[in-house]
Amino acid sequence: MSEKLNASDINEQLQVLNRQCTDIWCIQDEKLHKSFKFNNFISAFGFISQVAILAEKANHHPEWFNVYNRVDIDLTTHEAGGISQRDFDLAQNIETLK
Repeated sequence: MSEKLNASDINEQLQVLNRQCTDIWCIQDEKLHKSFKFNNFISAFGFISQVAILAEKANHHPEWFNVYNRVDIDLTTHEAGGISQRDFDLAQNIETLK
């Protein structure tokens, strides 16, 4: 079982994650959050499909929202009651897709 990270660990992991990002991840509603924007719906949906494959392999599934060319992703570990290392690991893998 994954353990919930404390605020200090979350801030540290967030800084590490965002070093490689043009658009940054943030904490929103106590979840690791990022909005992705694409040229069109097909590109956004293709990205969703790629994330779904990563998530399934990790057995860690995001909360997401899609409208046309925008995909919002929220990551939290429900069993831990908050953000865990699993969320940062999945976010790191998502970044390799963009």
